[in-house]
Amino acid sequence: MAESVLETQGFDPTAHDGYEQLSAIIDGRLPPAPIAGTIGMVNFEILDRGSVAVELVPEPRHYNPIGSVHGGVHSTLLDTACGCAVHSTLAVGEGYTSLDLTVKFLRPATVDSGRLRAIGSVIQRGRRTALAEAKLYDAQDRLVAHATSSCMIFS
Repeated sequence: MAESVLETQGFDPTAHDGYEQLSAIIDGRLPPAPIAGTIGMVNFEILDRGSVAVELVPEPRHYNPIGSVHGGVHSTLLDTACGCAVHSTLAVGEGYTSLDLTVKFLRPATVDSGRLRAIGSVIQRGRRTALAEAKLYDAQDRLVAHATSSCMIFS
C-alpha cells in the first residue's frame, strides 16, 4: 500500500485519532491532501467531531463545456466533506474508505455564485460502517447539491 500524506511528513497516523490528524492539517503541521491544491479547496474547518466544512471559490477552470462548475468539482467537495466528517470520528489505529457517493445536483454554480461551502456530517457511525451526508451551498446560502456517502471503517 502507498504511503499516506501523513506518513510522508513523518507523522505517524497510528499514534493519533482522526480528529487530531485533521487538526494537524488545519494547523499547518501537515500539508493538506493533494486534491485540495489540485482543485483549490480552501478554509477546511472541523465544526465538531463528525462535522466538517470545506470551501472553494469557483473559477472558469472548474467549468464544464456549458459554462458552469463541473459536477465532478461539486462531487469532490461533497465527497471530501462526507469523508472528512467520518475521518474526524476515527479512533487511533482506525482508517476508512468510501464505499459509495450519491449526489443530487440542484442548481448550477458559476463564478457569479461566489464561494461554495460544503458541510459534511456523520448521520450514523457504527463499528464497521458510517453514513454521512454533505450539503453544498453558494454564497447566497442556496443549496446547490446534496450527497450521501457510506464509508467502511477498518483497523
